[in-house]
Amino acid sequence: MNRKLRMPPTKIVLAVATVAILSGCASVNLEQNLSSANASTSGFTDGNLTLARDQNERDALRQRASELLSKPLSQKDAVQLALVNSPSMQAIVAQNWADASTAAQSGRIANPLLSLERVRLGSETEIGRLLSFGLLDLLTLPTRKDIAEQRIKQTQLRLSSDVVDQVTQVRQAWVRAVAAQQTLTYTQQVVASAQASAELSKRMQAVGNFNKLERARQQAFYADTATQLASAQHQVTAAREELVRLLGLDDSQAKELKLPERLPALPKEPLSPLDAGRQASKGRLDLQIAKADYDAAARAQGWNRITTFTDIELGVRRDSVFDAAENTHSTRRGFEISLQLPIFDWGGMRRDAMNAQTLAAANRLEATARAAGSNLRESYSAYRTAYDIARHHRDEVIPLRKTISEENQLRYNGMLISVFELLADSRDQVNSVMAALNAEQQFWQADAALQASLIGKPTSAGVSGGGAAAAEAGAGH
Repeated sequence: MNRKLRMPPTKIVLAVATVAILSGCASVNLEQNLSSANASTSGFTDGNLTLARDQNERDALRQRASELLSKPLSQKDAVQLALVNSPSMQAIVAQNWADASTAAQSGRIANPLLSLERVRLGSETEIGRLLSFGLLDLLTLPTRKDIAEQRIKQTQLRLSSDVVDQVTQVRQAWVRAVAAQQTLTYTQQVVASAQASAELSKRMQAVGNFNKLERARQQAFYADTATQLASAQHQVTAAREELVRLLGLDDSQAKELKLPERLPALPKEPLSPLDAGRQASKGRLDLQIAKADYDAAARAQGWNRITTFTDIELGVRRDSVFDAAENTHSTRRGFEISLQLPIFDWGGMRRDAMNAQTLAAANRLEATARAAGSNLRESYSAYRTAYDIARHHRDEVIPLRKTISEENQLRYNGMLISVFELLADSRDQVNSVMAALNAEQQFWQADAALQASLIGKPTSAGVSGGGAAAAEAGAGH
């Protein structure tokens, strides 16, 4: 469709400039994204996330990493080291920047299309110029701008969620690495003691004070401890290397990594349910993400109802006609409107897909809201159970085993029990200490999982009774 329309060039330029200005409304600022993520996770990480974009920034982060590695790495420092040193963390931030930029791009108007043509007919030469752009792009700009901003918000929330997940993994890996090292130290002491006991039983059998069965028991205990030592050595390596990977350490940094000799002491009092409820973020990340997904789907659905049905393009034309025979020059101006006719495809399937996506997002939001309280209660139950078990071992089991050991030593000195009974009690004490170490590890892992659940990133933290069961089995040996 062509109609003659007089439009001064200045108005055309002004119209294009207006469109250009409007199309730049949706934009991404990396610092704003990082600030948003740091604001929502600062209480969880106790540090700031950053992205090294040049060599100077990378050198500064590496210097900070060296400072943290210069001393035994605490759990808190392990988190800070991951924030500044881990390539995986840097990749998360960089990918988030890319996702946010893609989201912002969807809120901009497509560049106009300039078409040039030259046609000759006899003595006439016609030069045509057509500047066209999507009319629906312009008409739906406010809606698409809102959708783009909503998608940018989604990327910010997912960045926070990814950071919480990564930090939780670091905390739990640090607990496993320190616990494995602590277990190895104790196992080495047990092996040395078992070796001495086996040698003693050999000598006592030689002088007739030990029978073959009693000596075999001591040798079997020594053999078992040697196997446990080999396993403990591997666990130290495996747990340490897992932590090295999560921290993003290179070979030279891995050699510098030093860990505390033991896990922190248990808190004097556990976190109460009321305190946990108060600390639980009202703006939970899982609920915010589900709500943002639903809002984006709902807004996109309304906009796409139009775009799936038809499309409209508006073009401004200016043709120059030269007649060589008559030596004349004329200019024709006008506009074109191109309308996509919905003959074969009415967009029904795409609209159905969008309706289904919106419905799915609504149900995911509802499912997340219903599960939030349950996830928090489960995480707190695991935390409190692990604390009670660890404290029970610390305050009850270990002191009782120590008392039993001291009493048996006195009875042995008074020749009331045999050396075999004394050695059997030593084996029982080993099992109790191992169970206590395992209970401490489970508590600190459950603590890390609870902290993640409070901010809205549910993380499983199973609590097993394996430690207590092992202790009881050893007592009956």
